[in-house]
Amino acid sequence: MRGNIYCVIMGGGRGDRLYPLTKTRCKPAVPLAGKYRLVDIPISNCLNSGLSKIYILTQFNTRSLHRHIETTYRFDTFGNGSIEIFSAEQTNSAGEQWYAGTADAVRKNLKYIKPKSNDVVLILSGDQLYRMNLADFVEKHQKSNADVTIAAKAVPEHKISGFGIVQTDEFLRVKDFIEKPKEIASAAHCALPQNIRTTLHDKTDTPYYLASMGIYAFTSNKLLEVLSGDGSDFGKNILPGMLGKYNMFAHVFDGFWEDIGTVKSFFDTNLMLTDVVPEFDFFDAENPIYTSARYLPACKVNSCQMEKTLISDGCIITNATLIRSVIGLRSVVRRGTYLENVLMFGADYFDCNGASNGTKEHGIPLGIGENSMIKNAIIDKDARIGSGVHLTPYGKPDGYERNGMCVKDGILCITRNADIPDNTVF
Repeated sequence: MRGNIYCVIMGGGRGDRLYPLTKTRCKPAVPLAGKYRLVDIPISNCLNSGLSKIYILTQFNTRSLHRHIETTYRFDTFGNGSIEIFSAEQTNSAGEQWYAGTADAVRKNLKYIKPKSNDVVLILSGDQLYRMNLADFVEKHQKSNADVTIAAKAVPEHKISGFGIVQTDEFLRVKDFIEKPKEIASAAHCALPQNIRTTLHDKTDTPYYLASMGIYAFTSNKLLEVLSGDGSDFGKNILPGMLGKYNMFAHVFDGFWEDIGTVKSFFDTNLMLTDVVPEFDFFDAENPIYTSARYLPACKVNSCQMEKTLISDGCIITNATLIRSVIGLRSVVRRGTYLENVLMFGADYFDCNGASNGTKEHGIPLGIGENSMIKNAIIDKDARIGSGVHLTPYGKPDGYERNGMCVKDGILCITRNADIPDNTVF
């Protein structure tokens, strides 16, 4: 590879569609798979690809994300690696504005990154689950002499309405974009050329299309050039404005990729990880997903019945039934409780009087009490749920809310630090 590679991870969006999980944190800081954060995915992809000049752009509810990155990713003095966090700031030159979009965020921070003309700037999302060799992506970008290369996921035609679709020729040169086409007929001309279609794992005759992943490789001098204008967002302004004026290519990605933008996609993706053979593999020793080293005790399970369940470090689970659930760090589940399709984020600390018996002033311990039943739910961190509680989203409309609980995308969300008294029925 020629020149330096700078990896810029976008971590500044409000994450309104992930609310209430983003009520006190930004999207990249949302817990994932029991023990990780969403931001661990792009950082791990960079590190596993040998790319260690990483910049994270943040704006909203950043405290949790900053703390996680600063305590997790530390590089030795003699290496060339670093992770820098750039928060939105107000300056005399920038005026009184926050980031107006992804392109605007990069524009306002390039003066700190200072890439040279032959360098490559990778733009990565902070809220996606995938595993990609980014070094290969950059190598293909440079070999094609592209000004920008767009990573694009191959999707069958019945899914195209949810994505921005990229049209290419047989050499993967980008010809057009169509934003979330509502009818297949309107995007028929964007189907993958046959010579590219035959390289996919799916060998049926199903037409495939390229959905933009929001991951881009820019030759730095071209990036500086296009950002000298007014466009605020790469997908909406910058890339469409480059059509016909710059060398734009697509890079076909045929592996697992999920854009975790809604509560439902987040919920379904986490539960997918409990499958016997999940589509995304956290057990890949050659390409590990890194996260904080917490030095917690092993999980303690006392006479439980479990099926397709992930359990993280520091948990205590006693005489409970867990079906297709993800149990986060330091979770406590007490005897007689039944959990089905539940994501439990766990806790940031053990109760001072002991993980299994500690109480708050009003008597509700951290975790879940005895003889409770919870289905189709996300339990945010440090929640205290009493005994004899029955919680499900069934029969309640989206937006229904009561005492630290709400329904979003058909899923019950129990908010961070919620206190649910004994015998509550929701």
